[in-house]
Amino acid sequence: MPVMDPTRRFTDRVDDYARYRPTYPAALLEWLRATHAVTPDWPVADVGAGTGISARMFLEAGHPVVAVEPNAAMRAAAVASLSGFPGFRAADGTAEATGLADGSAALVSAAQAFHWFDPEAIHREWRRILRPGGLVAVYWNSRPVAGTAFLDGYEALLHRYGTDYVAVAGRYADEPTMRRWFGGGYRGTASFEHHQRLDLAGLRGRLLSSSYAPREGHPQHAPMLEALEALFGTTARDGVVDFAYETRVYVGRP
Repeated sequence: MPVMDPTRRFTDRVDDYARYRPTYPAALLEWLRATHAVTPDWPVADVGAGTGISARMFLEAGHPVVAVEPNAAMRAAAVASLSGFPGFRAADGTAEATGLADGSAALVSAAQAFHWFDPEAIHREWRRILRPGGLVAVYWNSRPVAGTAFLDGYEALLHRYGTDYVAVAGRYADEPTMRRWFGGGYRGTASFEHHQRLDLAGLRGRLLSSSYAPREGHPQHAPMLEALEALFGTTARDGVVDFAYETRVYVGRP
């Protein structure tokens, strides 16, 4: 799958994505509340919502949320998971053309998918859908690539077996890039520790949720899973590995 085809990369990974991708730390939402005066009555446009992981965080905190997602399979998973929330609806749209009304969002939320978007097109579109005084929050879980035997081994595994891992990993923005994207509307950044404790099945599902992990039938699929099981066997403690993240968030108005 070409790197630049983001709307279809995860179609065959929806189940693993919904079950094994990490949530976001409670401290992130607490920071938005305390530092940027975001309140539960702010309607949220969760753009690139995927299977609804980030949308759930806002719904559980009382926000009305529209989950904008172009991939039909991922959007269906979000609907199945979140339709019980009265403030939830899903929309078939892209980050660059959400289909939402002018000034309809107080907060545009862009989680793990931000690096797939066209930065200039979303600049225009998100300004259009934001109400006066509204904000954009861009955030993602970033995995340290070194520091423990597990993290070192997992990074080596991705380099060895990932189909386009290096190209995808290089797409994540750094702080200077995000400051330039927000321009004069930049309000600040924060980071929070987060982690998953995964057994072997969870670790396997977490790996297979990644778009660069070769699927069944690919010649690298079986060797990759064998290497993963060996890595788990040498690094697990009490039947789990600690899958660490740094959750970074950037806030402002483009």
